[in-house]
Amino acid sequence: MSICVKEPRRILAPNPSALTGPGTTTFLIGRADVAVIDPGPDDPAHIEAVARAGQGRIGHILVTHAHRDHSAGAWRLARLTGAQVLAFGRARDGRSPIMARLAEAVAGGEGLDEDFTPDRTLRDGEVVTGTDWSLRALHMPGHAAGHLCFEWGDQVFCGDLVMGWSSTLISPPDGDLADYMRSLDRLAALAPRRLLPTHGPAIEAPLPRLAELAAHRRARSAQILADLRERPDSAEALARRIYDIPAPLLPAATRNVLAHLIALSQLGAVDFPDEIGPDTVFSPG
Repeated sequence: MSICVKEPRRILAPNPSALTGPGTTTFLIGRADVAVIDPGPDDPAHIEAVARAGQGRIGHILVTHAHRDHSAGAWRLARLTGAQVLAFGRARDGRSPIMARLAEAVAGGEGLDEDFTPDRTLRDGEVVTGTDWSLRALHMPGHAAGHLCFEWGDQVFCGDLVMGWSSTLISPPDGDLADYMRSLDRLAALAPRRLLPTHGPAIEAPLPRLAELAAHRRARSAQILADLRERPDSAEALARRIYDIPAPLLPAATRNVLAHLIALSQLGAVDFPDEIGPDTVFSPG
């Protein structure tokens, strides 16, 4: 049976940005032996603060996914504590065949921690336990192919699958919108009392937030289709017309639009003349 402590301990990494919000939250649970969830970036001061908070009792380092703002500090923390690093796999593990093909044609993988290699891989549904805690790994891809959430009693550490302050970036070939929508449905079916994202505050009303995120994605897909009916175009051109954002965020917006276009093409709602590339022109199916 899962053991739930009311509150995890939190240590915020000094890496705020437009994509990370206030920064990466590293969580610690357990007292007799400690588990760390998402050690964060390879920032020596942050990792040393996490190690101090663990009081020499850190035995497990769990990583939701291999993006540098979540996983890059794992090796430093493991060296300081001797703890094992657990995750789904390496940065590219878990990609669908279509995303693996796309990776050959389109540069991507912003933020991927290509050097990340866990000591131990976790299967969907696998339980990791300590003296006074229990976590169930849930493979919930979408933001990243190998993204894990960790169920902790009636709460879920949800990584970047759900954030309270923003919608999640879906950036092919690592991000997959069809997987993301399925993961939202699966998380909603668990009916957790609270979600603990790695960026931003806890989400105290998970089901309304999950419904809101799913509705947002359906509305964005409808917007993209309506735009395509007016003028077939590339993902970048669509992003320029749809988003009113600073220029540095345009690449991320383009990736987001591409994720919608790929998902819509799998449904037969969008067509394209050949293999997907950076200049592919999409049209209504």
